[in-house]
Amino acid sequence: MGFLQRLLLLEPNMSYETLYVTETDGVVTVTLNRPDRRNALNHQLMNELIAVMDSLAGRTSGVMVLTGRGSAFCAGLDLEHLKSLAGKTLAQHREDSQRVARLFRTLYDLPLPTIAAVNGHAIAGGMGLATICDFTLAVPEAKFGYTEARIGFVPALVSSFLCLQIGEKKARDLLLTARLIHAEEAREMGLVNEVISDSNLIPRAKQLAHQLLQNSPESLRATKKLLSAHAKPQLDRELEAAIESNAVARGTADFQEGLSSFLEKRAPKWHSHKSVKS
Repeated sequence: MGFLQRLLLLEPNMSYETLYVTETDGVVTVTLNRPDRRNALNHQLMNELIAVMDSLAGRTSGVMVLTGRGSAFCAGLDLEHLKSLAGKTLAQHREDSQRVARLFRTLYDLPLPTIAAVNGHAIAGGMGLATICDFTLAVPEAKFGYTEARIGFVPALVSSFLCLQIGEKKARDLLLTARLIHAEEAREMGLVNEVISDSNLIPRAKQLAHQLLQNSPESLRATKKLLSAHAKPQLDRELEAAIESNAVARGTADFQEGLSSFLEKRAPKWHSHKSVKS
């Protein structure tokens, strides 16, 4: 990695507007920095997070810690971003879905170990970021959930990763009910490694990071590459289908109604509901 790239990572906010990036002794801490929007994902944040991970991928050693600023870890896709999707073509929806898929896949395939320090709620895409990391630490107050079905959306892009982690039966529970679960239940499901008090969250994440840094960097990279290779054929196939499903869902009447009802704080009136005759 060139001097300029290292400098950009070492100098907080020198090149990123939605992230705060610092490095100490090989531990790169990436903080989602949109606290006024509960660190929700928009184009800029996703692009900047991908750029940081792309720069880290060329390193021979190091650990990335991912956390959020403020009361939330990440609230999923930004509602303003979702509103901007209205009226777009299928091709534009597909392009947007591909960006989200690349974000998750880049995190999953990152050669360096990754630790999510979940400081608050991790919802929808935010839950994806939190649980795709190699290790997930969470405060007791954190809630997790794939709430897409509540707004007529399809949690397609996260479903493949979720099934790999906890199996189809538990994945169906979370995806179909769209319910929120506490950090302890997420731990019992295998989505969270440790539930840590707020004051100890970052210290514990850094302690784990330094433990990882004591291992052979070459071995860690090789192990992560092997694990990614095991899942690659399945993920390649499933993510391609998920991108299409995600793109199509964004143009449905149910999605438009779900988004409108959420923004207007009212119960949705699903267009796809049909009366059942006895």
